[in-house]
Amino acid sequence: MGLFDIFTGGSGPEKALKLKSKVTQKYGEPSTRQKALQQLGEMKYPEAVTVLLSRFTITVDPLTTDADEKEHTFELIKHFGQDAVAPVSAFLKTSDQATSWALRILQELLSEDALMGVIADTLQHLSSRYTRDPEKKVVLLHHVLGKQDPRVAPAVLPFLEDMSDDVKIAAINVLGPLKYEPAREPLLQLLTSEDTARRVQTVALAALAESGFGVQGYQEKVQAALVEPYSLDKDGRIQRRP
Repeated sequence: MGLFDIFTGGSGPEKALKLKSKVTQKYGEPSTRQKALQQLGEMKYPEAVTVLLSRFTITVDPLTTDADEKEHTFELIKHFGQDAVAPVSAFLKTSDQATSWALRILQELLSEDALMGVIADTLQHLSSRYTRDPEKKVVLLHHVLGKQDPRVAPAVLPFLEDMSDDVKIAAINVLGPLKYEPAREPLLQLLTSEDTARRVQTVALAALAESGFGVQGYQEKVQAALVEPYSLDKDGRIQRRP
């Protein structure tokens, strides 16, 4: 710490971190919170981005003020440019809140290829840990829906075994169109297991039909699980009748 820091209350990063309590203050004068946001936006430290991101984790009344402040925070972080990428990526990986905001910021700052790399890395991280709230996983899985990036399918595959049916369904919807061979057997297991919820089985059935995978090894169980408008063709593939 330099001589100037002694008189100003600490280094730039330390000042940024000290403002977090004001940024996340839900009650009291909004001007206190808004002044802190502006101060952080004028700093040039990654720690300032980290503290700004904490604004997305609370909701204040009235909701119009909340929305305005969050949009302002989004613009402040965006102006950090590439310096914001690392703290926002870390926030996306470690925070269970504000996933959509983090993705929106990264979309502004990264190319599609780089963004998919961050999302794939985050999904791999999430697949190995338990979370009570499945929303973050679902948001990320919805974001990669329809993407042909080769990193997507391997990152999504483990979520077929997630405890949440909503997560399973989101993962199935991603994997079906990708025709990813390692997903064939896990999808068949979901379809034919007595422990699988009916709504998950329905989505798995549609995904298997779309993928064109054969049902070898599961033919009898698949036959028992078929519902209209699905059937098995002579090659052991699930077909959807018009």
